[in-house]
Amino acid sequence: MTSPLVKDRIYRSPQALIGGVLLLAIVGWLGIDALLRGHGHAPWLALAALILIVPLVVAFTLRPAVFAGEDRLRVRNPFRVITLPWGEVASFRSGYSNEVITKSGTKYQLWAIPVSLRGRKKAARRSAKAEADARRGRTGSTGRGSGGIGGFGGGFGGLRDADDAAGPMRAETDKIMDDLREMLENRGPAESAQGEVTVRWAYEVAAPAVAGAVLLVILLLVG
Repeated sequence: MTSPLVKDRIYRSPQALIGGVLLLAIVGWLGIDALLRGHGHAPWLALAALILIVPLVVAFTLRPAVFAGEDRLRVRNPFRVITLPWGEVASFRSGYSNEVITKSGTKYQLWAIPVSLRGRKKAARRSAKAEADARRGRTGSTGRGSGGIGGFGGGFGGLRDADDAAGPMRAETDKIMDDLREMLENRGPAESAQGEVTVRWAYEVAAPAVAGAVLLVILLLVG
């Protein structure tokens, strides 16, 4: 009897997906309009621009994703796909960007998990507010009896203490990095999670963009 397959956890940026769809809609609308209504070299310039811009928009918005499986981490960045067995991952680092670091010291940026400084500030404000509310709750319940309203207040104090035990609030992307660190800790020593790091370049994205750039330069020089 074979064990059921465990699906990878997939992490992507919702904001990047929405922005990518909107950009593609705008670029497609302008480009197709120029193709149909343009005169002279305009349709050719529009075609070259579309061939250049569309792959780049897809690469930086729709394509990035992080797939965390039982045995390996697969990072799909704009122009590369990096496969890292958990046994080869040394740590994760969060600063102005989120990165995975291999045991050899190589760093790979996690494009699909961007750092949100605004999210961190918002989480810090919420955490500070929760701590202040908890302090006020503990102060207000001091000296009250166990019965009546005093007992009722003590009950809510217990709820606040439980919230405090849950720890400080975290930004969403920081929570994702915590999940990845936990998976690394659990799966890193596993025998099935050993292997070599592989990097594959996404020629299917880079080639059209380069072709569009070359065509655009030629048309600008000729025209």
